[in-house]
Amino acid sequence: MRFFAAGSALTASLLSSPIASALTTPPELFSPLVASKVLATAKSVRNTFPQYTDTSAGNWQFFNADTWTSGFFPATLYELNRRKTLCGTRNGVGSADWVNLGRAWSTGEIPLETHTGVGHDVGFLSFPFVNELEINPTNATAITAVNNFAKQLAGRFNPVVGCTRSWDSANPDFQVIIDNMMNLEVLFVSAQLTGNLTLRDIAISHADKTLVNHIRPDGGTWHVLHYNSNTGAVTSKVTSQGFSDNSTWSRGQAWAIFGFANMYKRTGYSRYLDTARRLATYFVSHIPADGIVPWDFNAPMTPPPRPADSSAATLATNALILLAQQETKVGNSTGAAFWLDSASQILGNITQLAWRPSWQSLLSNGTVNRPAGNSLTGIVYGDYYFIRAGNELKSMGLVSC
Repeated sequence: MRFFAAGSALTASLLSSPIASALTTPPELFSPLVASKVLATAKSVRNTFPQYTDTSAGNWQFFNADTWTSGFFPATLYELNRRKTLCGTRNGVGSADWVNLGRAWSTGEIPLETHTGVGHDVGFLSFPFVNELEINPTNATAITAVNNFAKQLAGRFNPVVGCTRSWDSANPDFQVIIDNMMNLEVLFVSAQLTGNLTLRDIAISHADKTLVNHIRPDGGTWHVLHYNSNTGAVTSKVTSQGFSDNSTWSRGQAWAIFGFANMYKRTGYSRYLDTARRLATYFVSHIPADGIVPWDFNAPMTPPPRPADSSAATLATNALILLAQQETKVGNSTGAAFWLDSASQILGNITQLAWRPSWQSLLSNGTVNRPAGNSLTGIVYGDYYFIRAGNELKSMGLVSC
């Protein structure tokens, strides 16, 4: 089943347009199971963080804090606080003090501010602290966390290459992955807090280099680029989690859409909006006829059956919503309607496939790392972006709770 949004009659001001009844989204988006499942996990007594589930019963697998995904579950708790603000106590969201739960879970990340093995992914670790600052802009713990994580990311910047290093490798090799577009946000937040505009400059430099080198003429993306750290020259373009070096890994493509749409939001530079459109066009036009986002757009259908990636689908939903919001700013109501229509279809189709009431996660059919044999699971960031998508659409007045 495919979900369509009748958004063609949007006015130039999408956010104030009364089209909530025209946007069709899956009912599971605001199901009471969303709050009850997350709360059950939040109340579990653990010093570790959920990352993905097993493939049979859907039980969370927990990992120590020094993992790139550890910020997503605390951020999920803050998203449910946001939902409580948006929706009141309906659908079970009034059953918990989500802010205090978010703060408690975020505490486990504090040691990572000064020493972590996640490298460039400190931006993801910062998510719940950025959420806290939206509630309490003077929270000293959150301010320190954001600034420390930004400092770590800035410390990975090489001015010759023009990028922040993604993974650690032997000199002169300097690796940059498309995912790192998502981590640039922490630089902007810290720049606002401190007035250190060098952080903003680093983010812009990284985005500009990614724009030139990571994107193919057809709008697809390479996952990993290798630069020579002494000369800045690109030495190879490969994949780590995709099907092949020349394929387009779907979650990487979604990271890129979101990252460039956010760069436009942060800077107003038209080159980033144009890039986000190119990337989004590729993503939407390469979804197969069944409407399900595959783990890699170029992986063969069979054999074995090509798995979906529900996390790529929910991330792409958010990326397209963010892109639609930016289109509204420039008066492109037709473009905004198209991206929202695409987002609603992606969200509806993946929910129909992957919604699992009996699992601890909200969704199944996630692909963590297909080359490593990790697929058909629930994934913490897939659930986070599922909840966030509902919140974004509600805040825009496009859906009801």
